[in-house]
Amino acid sequence: MNIGKIGAVLGMAVLMTSCVSKKQFDALNTNYNQCITNVGERQREIQDLKGINSGLASENALLKGQNDALKSSLDACLSNSGKGSANIDKLIGEINSSNKYIKQLISTNSKNDSLNLALSNKLKRSLDNIADNDVQVKVLKGVVMISLSDNMLYKTGDYNILPAAQDVLGKVAKVINDYDTYSVLIEGNTDNVPLSSNNLPKDNWDLSALRATSMAKVLQTKFGVNPARITAGGRSEYNPKTTNASVSGRAENRRTEIIIMPKLDEFMKLMDIAPVKN
Repeated sequence: MNIGKIGAVLGMAVLMTSCVSKKQFDALNTNYNQCITNVGERQREIQDLKGINSGLASENALLKGQNDALKSSLDACLSNSGKGSANIDKLIGEINSSNKYIKQLISTNSKNDSLNLALSNKLKRSLDNIADNDVQVKVLKGVVMISLSDNMLYKTGDYNILPAAQDVLGKVAKVINDYDTYSVLIEGNTDNVPLSSNNLPKDNWDLSALRATSMAKVLQTKFGVNPARITAGGRSEYNPKTTNASVSGRAENRRTEIIIMPKLDEFMKLMDIAPVKN
């Protein structure tokens, strides 16, 4: 019912007031007011629905634009399918070549591991009569490491090799000479107790380096190890194996290590070989 009709009804109600009771008139007036209220609510609902419809129209336009963009992208992909196939074939070829190269590296590494294990076992047999706390032989990260205690090798604070250690170094040198394609790295280490002197060694850096070079010279001059294979250096107190808080820990840290490993330049040559394409 619209407002015009409601007005007409009201007019008729006024004309009829003389014919109806006051109670009937009040009821008609209440109905009229309720109708006015309902009309206002319906108009607000209509405005709300118009707003929702406008939002849906905008969203529909956005989705249509996205759909058109996706269709254009798909058309472009389909038109370039030939070029894409060529790129995929090239990528597959490169992956296959890389896999072949990786297998080559793994095979070489396995061979080195086998050689290192054989070298380690030979050293252990040669040094079988030496106390375990004086000599330790390990295969670690692709190299053979011989760890020698400072008590067996040197006097306290000194870097000259003791005569009693010559026998041990001679056995080590024999194995080194048997594996003449390997490099030899000698590392001196100390504990963290300060060493201060006006003469050599002046500090722990000097002591660790001089102990390493002293051993290198013995291997070269007394046992015929090719000096071109040897690298000697000191690491002072900065590469501890264990804590320096105990006497036994400090003794373990004052070690000299002989590291026997495949020649670095040979390994780098292998790394420089580009993967062979299928």
